[in-house]
Amino acid sequence: QEQLVESGGGLVQTGGSLRLSCTASINIFSYNTMAWYRRPPGKERELVATVTNTAVTNVADSVKGRFTISRDYRKNTLYLKMNSLKPEDTAVYYCLGTYRGENYWGQGTQVTVSS
Repeated sequence: QEQLVESGGGLVQTGGSLRLSCTASINIFSYNTMAWYRRPPGKERELVATVTNTAVTNVADSVKGRFTISRDYRKNTLYLKMNSLKPEDTAVYYCLGTYRGENYWGQGTQVTVSS
């Protein structure tokens, strides 16, 4: 079984919203940091947002004011709430957790934003 599994991707129109989920097979408090990355078509993977176990968050300039990262410790789930989506947000989104000096990646979930 994979340690992290993403879900919630789909097809939306410009201006729409989605909430991505990343469920973990371990207590997510074990991850010192968690993050969302994305890989747009034909481009390199890029960092979207991070959150620490001290609740410090950071969001990339490209999505600032539109995306929010959060963790639900009871559900062992990382979220990415995405509002005001644009076609440039189209990408495969990946969840990352860093645990005991190692990085663990989810399989990715596709987000497509139509014009």
